[in-house]
Amino acid sequence: MNQRTHSSPRRGAAPAQAPALWQQLDAVAQCLQAILEGQSSRSVLARVAQPLRPGVQALLFQVLRQLGRAQALQKQLASRTPPPRVSALLSTALALAWDEAQAPYPPFTLVNQTVEAAKQGAARAQSGFVNACLRRFLRERDALVAATETQPQALWNHPAWWIERLRKDHPAHWQDILRANNAQPPMTLRVNRRRAGRSEYRAALEAMDVQSLPVAGWGLQLEQALPVQSLPGFDEGLASVQDAAAQLAAPLLLEGLETPAGRPLRVLDACAAPGGKTAHLLEYARPQTLEVTALEIDAERAARIGQTLERLQLKARVLVADASQPAQWFDAGCDGQRFDAILLDAPCTASGIVRRQPDVRWLRRESDVGQLAAIQARLLDTLWPLLLPGGRLLYCTCSVFRQEGEAQVQAFVARNSEARTLPAPGHLIPGKADKAGMLADNALGDHDGFFYALLQKTR
Repeated sequence: MNQRTHSSPRRGAAPAQAPALWQQLDAVAQCLQAILEGQSSRSVLARVAQPLRPGVQALLFQVLRQLGRAQALQKQLASRTPPPRVSALLSTALALAWDEAQAPYPPFTLVNQTVEAAKQGAARAQSGFVNACLRRFLRERDALVAATETQPQALWNHPAWWIERLRKDHPAHWQDILRANNAQPPMTLRVNRRRAGRSEYRAALEAMDVQSLPVAGWGLQLEQALPVQSLPGFDEGLASVQDAAAQLAAPLLLEGLETPAGRPLRVLDACAAPGGKTAHLLEYARPQTLEVTALEIDAERAARIGQTLERLQLKARVLVADASQPAQWFDAGCDGQRFDAILLDAPCTASGIVRRQPDVRWLRRESDVGQLAAIQARLLDTLWPLLLPGGRLLYCTCSVFRQEGEAQVQAFVARNSEARTLPAPGHLIPGKADKAGMLADNALGDHDGFFYALLQKTR
């Protein structure tokens, strides 16, 4: 069947001129194959033709959130592992069709169109095998699904090692974290407090029939996502997209930090791309009281910092440099002047933002946690000497793994007698309003997973 119209999808009906469903499914399978071979969803989606890309991204993210179940079902249907392209096509169909309540199209439509994708694409030689597997799935779906219910990877749609680590790290919340990871995240904005009031901006959204919930200090969580160009005053810098948990960084670092006499606060934002926290630091403080240096090792990502600041009409010193190699940038780029405050948003597994980046759980390996923890420790040890006595360092990661959060900071404090911990949220559980009493009056709504530790240098 090669046609451009199908049974109407159960949610978000596509326009009549949309690409054929089999074409979208074929593109999703190609993306999935590339991800399972180690490429990020961002890079593979960038190669998808523009007319296909929106639909392919939506379907791909749903597939990634259900991939554990799909792989378990595929093992029951195929005694031997099929070639990668065929396997990716089968996983795509099974991930989308196994739960009829969540299927974007009726299961029989998904099966028909997947078989058509096999006939039209690189899996042509094995289209009969694809057809036989999926027809059997339709006939025996309930029994096949029931047989996977005892498999943790199928039940939770995460690698087994990831599930086990969460059980150990968060014995009271590991199931909450996994459930949150498999849900779609909300769109949350940060209103630019220099340019607009939050109530004023919320009213502008309501005028567009877009409802929102106040979260964090200057955040608004939208009931429905919008293209950023549709946001009131986005191009003029009135608001930015930023998760509520990420919006804690600037106030945690700057609140109560006194401005030195005769000069602005010198702040380092290490590992700063794409510039959301850099901008928030500048929005949070008065312009004349803050001098921000933003570091980013990747030139292309550093350019995004500049674009972010330009849109928001803010200024910072942006350096393309490796934060762990201050000999390359500290004297020349910062005049050898130590900092009053350092924000270290360290490279991490991104285990707290899996719902926004559902490919992460399938790209990461268990060994990555220790390797990234070693990088984090090196950055802490390297940047700490660049902090003035009495200054603060805010260490944060978008991770829920304790090795990248609580354990990392405990080890750092143990080897640095001049480091004192100040009140900070610690581990934030994704999807929960928060467990920290200090934030009880400032609910974060439905936020990502994060970790924060605030350290003061005593001498």
